[in-house]
Amino acid sequence: MFWLSHHHADEYNRTYVLGGVRVCARCLGTYPVLAAAFVGLFVLRAPLAWTWDVPVGVALTLPALVDWAVGRFRPASGNNAVRTLTGVLLGLGLARSLYIHVQRPLPAVLLAQALLVTGVAVPVILATYRRPRPE
Repeated sequence: MFWLSHHHADEYNRTYVLGGVRVCARCLGTYPVLAAAFVGLFVLRAPLAWTWDVPVGVALTLPALVDWAVGRFRPASGNNAVRTLTGVLLGLGLARSLYIHVQRPLPAVLLAQALLVTGVAVPVILATYRRPRPE
């Protein structure tokens, strides 16, 4: 079921098998935490502006981005525990930026995260695009 794991067979080392279904290790950390933190911020009526939103939002995004980039260049590297942990951090960072965004569109933290991801992902994808996939 591709929607639960966006990995091809040669990347199954980046997934967990849950109930016979492959689930991306990083996504398993990201999405449940994002949903819980997002709801929690509303329940707690968190303020819409904290002075540390941008630096913390970027800092929480960076580990997942670095781990992903390293994995693109060295596919056999890393492990699922690290991927899940970086996913948890990413989920926290995205929950905060999404919480602000739904109330005040395009906050600085979301824009900073988007610039960071684009600035890293585009060059990494271009550098690894033609890499042959194992059969």
